[in-house]
Amino acid sequence: MAKQKKYMVVHNNAGVDCKVVQGNWRKLANVESATWVRTYFNEDKGMRYCLWLANNEEQLKEIFTEMNVSWESIVIVEETVPDLWGENWEAHVEAEKTADTLGV
Repeated sequence: MAKQKKYMVVHNNAGVDCKVVQGNWRKLANVESATWVRTYFNEDKGMRYCLWLANNEEQLKEIFTEMNVSWESIVIVEETVPDLWGENWEAHVEAEKTADTLGV
């Protein structure tokens, strides 16, 4: 199986009912073709930022289209944290290429 890439999906749905969003989260957690990792959200502005693992962007578009979930953008991302800045970053990137897990 090919190593999945990390994607950040931005949803902009001002006025959306949070209960509808939570219901979709339950459904999305059961998707088998991609893995929903976590969501950051601002309920007041209707903005959600969702981290996913998937083979490609089209796979995510298909999932969201089937569930009638709109999105503003889908972008491949990489993760960094302060302890990886500087000289540790290159070693981290090399180790990530062969890691069995992503986003964990």
